[in-house]
Amino acid sequence: MTTVDAVLNKQDNGLAFFGSPCNFNQVWKGSLDCISFDSNIIKDKLLALDKPCYIVRVDGRIGISHDGYLSPAENGKTGQAELLMAVPPISLQQLGDPNFLSFHNVKYAYTTGAMAGAIASEEMVIALGKERILASFGAGGLTPNRLEAAINRIQEALPQGPYAFNLIHSPNEPAIERGAVDLYLKYGVKTIEASAFLDLTPNIVYYRAAGLGVNSANEIEIKNKVIAKISRREVATKFMQPAPEKMLRELVAQGLISELQANLAAKIPLADDITVEADSGGHTDNRPLVCLLPSMVALRDEIQAQYCYEKPIRVGVAGGIATPQSALAGFMMGAAYIVTGSINQSCIESGSCQHTKQLLAQADMADVMMAPAADMFEMGVKLQVLKRGTMFPLRAQKLYEIYRNYNSIEEIPAPEREKLEKQIFRKTLAQVWEETITYLSQKNPEKLGKAVNNPKIKMALIFRWYLGLSSRWSNSGEKGREVDYQIWCGPAIGSFNNWVQGSYLADPNNRRVVDVAHHIMTGAAFLYRIQSLRIQGMQIPDYYSQYCPVRSTLEA
Repeated sequence: MTTVDAVLNKQDNGLAFFGSPCNFNQVWKGSLDCISFDSNIIKDKLLALDKPCYIVRVDGRIGISHDGYLSPAENGKTGQAELLMAVPPISLQQLGDPNFLSFHNVKYAYTTGAMAGAIASEEMVIALGKERILASFGAGGLTPNRLEAAINRIQEALPQGPYAFNLIHSPNEPAIERGAVDLYLKYGVKTIEASAFLDLTPNIVYYRAAGLGVNSANEIEIKNKVIAKISRREVATKFMQPAPEKMLRELVAQGLISELQANLAAKIPLADDITVEADSGGHTDNRPLVCLLPSMVALRDEIQAQYCYEKPIRVGVAGGIATPQSALAGFMMGAAYIVTGSINQSCIESGSCQHTKQLLAQADMADVMMAPAADMFEMGVKLQVLKRGTMFPLRAQKLYEIYRNYNSIEEIPAPEREKLEKQIFRKTLAQVWEETITYLSQKNPEKLGKAVNNPKIKMALIFRWYLGLSSRWSNSGEKGREVDYQIWCGPAIGSFNNWVQGSYLADPNNRRVVDVAHHIMTGAAFLYRIQSLRIQGMQIPDYYSQYCPVRSTLEA
């Protein structure tokens, strides 16, 4: 047996306690041999989340044990080891809303968001899906054939799921949005992530209503699940309410949905889950997480009180989630689940090229800025991109300024046109227009027809040639165009890089999406345990609260 004197000879571990022991007339019973006073062993015990931690004090020294048991105090006796507090085991499944886990049949309240152009690739979705983690395929900007191939590949690898596909709002090209919905319905894609919506469209309503039915218990059965990524209350309100009656009636009149499905759609929200998108990569309003999430949760509660849905809408959070600390912050503010984005782009499975992944792995939080978006260029909509190592954001902004100042290509002063041709396009504007004609004649002849008679539209399409190709260059690794890579990215990437510095995840060649998910969730649960102890009166040095990713034998 270890004696008390031997215990007291241990080096000071820095732990202290202030307040009254929260033992509720209980004592800890066990051998002093199983109490750890050494700082390194204490941290290992705190990291063992599947085991309880008993915090005890022996003659003024604080230690931790996994073993022993709690017993009712006898006549006020405390025993040799005084029980200060105890924390139970914690599983990663306890973080977030358990209804999210059961509804989507996943093991974590953690998902990865869609990054357009298949940056959120088949490999990414499949790798996470095999671990029962929900991932959304980046369908934005893909041709119907490319999207169809992705659906077939993912469904073959994950016949039981989980997986999701992105449906990105295309206000200027509604046919593209409708084409994606048609493919999702054709192949039975059961979960979509709706993003960048400024308003509801018949396409999203069609997808939702077409999957409704009644089961044997006479309950509404939702086959087509919708996760809506939103940053504005006015848009969130529309997704939290039932689909508009007018749209439902039009879909019935077109024979796309049945009368029953229209009636059922009027009784449920348009979305099952609302992802509150804070300061993220790509399309973003740069809203601060700590302000936006509580506001959206309150909005959900208001709408739930109004409609009394049988299954309340869940509210998750995206934008800035990159570390255990940010993940735990989201959960503690009431998020049902968390979504990561920018950090996954630097992982092995992403559709970005190696050069882009290296740039992302070197980025800091201040290495991002807003730049004009290709899909909503004329509207002045911007997205957040990486500025370190690329000239894209400055060049894209220059194009938008010229678009605002002139009504046609011909109005642009000759010296300015020459700069555009030499520095940005690297070919004449006439050549760019010819390529644009070839592309649009096949993809969008209606748009081409409008441009022929409208010089302002023509100029926008020429400029969109650069904006559209720059993101593809980043994915394909176009040689010689590295300074023009458009890399969608939020400040979260800098936070992630700071966190993993010095660990095996610092090297992008070691970054796997499943590892990243596991470490963020494990770290969040660990920090929750630390904070629980602090709230109860423990003074814990920072050494104990640092979670550093360590490669496990399975990950190696």
